[in-house]
Amino acid sequence: MTGMGRGSGYRADLNESPFAPLSSVLVNVQQAAATLNRYPDGRCASLLGPLAEQLDVPEDHLVIGAGSTAILQQLLLARAKNGEVMYSRPSDRYAALSRIVNARAIEVPLRGADQDLGALLEAITDETALVFLGNPCDPTGTAVRRSELDAFLRRVPENVVVVIDEEYREFVRDPRVPDGIELCREWSNVAVVRSFSKAYGLAGLRIGFGVARPPIAESIRAAALPLSVTAMAEAAALASLGEREEILARAGFLISERDRLRRGLASQGWDIPASEANFVWLPLTGEADEFSKECAAHGVFVRGYSGQGVRITVGEPEANDLVLFVASWFGPA
Repeated sequence: MTGMGRGSGYRADLNESPFAPLSSVLVNVQQAAATLNRYPDGRCASLLGPLAEQLDVPEDHLVIGAGSTAILQQLLLARAKNGEVMYSRPSDRYAALSRIVNARAIEVPLRGADQDLGALLEAITDETALVFLGNPCDPTGTAVRRSELDAFLRRVPENVVVVIDEEYREFVRDPRVPDGIELCREWSNVAVVRSFSKAYGLAGLRIGFGVARPPIAESIRAAALPLSVTAMAEAAALASLGEREEILARAGFLISERDRLRRGLASQGWDIPASEANFVWLPLTGEADEFSKECAAHGVFVRGYSGQGVRITVGEPEANDLVLFVASWFGPA
């Protein structure tokens, strides 16, 4: 594994994979690179069918885009331009994307490390177009269980689209956390967004996908920048589908490191929420900035949220050990 790349530091501030690309992915990318003089296929037809088959969804329910962030941007453009959207705070990307489309953002604070579904419901108005739910939640890694999500969806108005952001789905191990695609089959106002950037390790190529009923899926497609998914990204994603066993094995290694890191922090006295993602959340208030700086000084970058906490991407064992070393200096919050 290799996660070094910013100076001499480990990149534990970015939720990316520390593993090098699979050889089959590199072969497909190299072959696609020979066609760089041609435009890519706007439908991503070579990927669309196999991905729909693997997910067991109709092709017209599936939208492929230039990363999950692009799919979210398209949803906002299609459904909430100059409108109202809602999400849990803190959330970097929902906030930034909402500003781009001039959407009125209703930010609902977390309840501890968890998303407060009751508060989200109470905040819905007649103007609400989209509600974003990270499952797992970024930056805390906590996940919403099926019973809670069902109760929430029963009370959300049908005209409000609930976007279940499942970038980290491959890292979920709690059986009580639902598969969002199953919820798409049950609820016409649910859209799911997933990524090839995390467990699949294609962050540098920008490709992701969304799943929704045709009326929502069609609106997402209509808001896309034409030809935004490159031929190399499509080829890499297609190769990755055939390597799912290895992808899940890599995810399994990171899950074991995630649990080791969490146990190590807990043994130092920290109260660490259970994570279903490829990162852990260290709750800090006044020391978040100082902790981040100290980690950087020791060769590992982490993502600090000033006054709230620190998100630590699980990567190489050496990087995780450095975090544990620095955390032992600070003591429990």
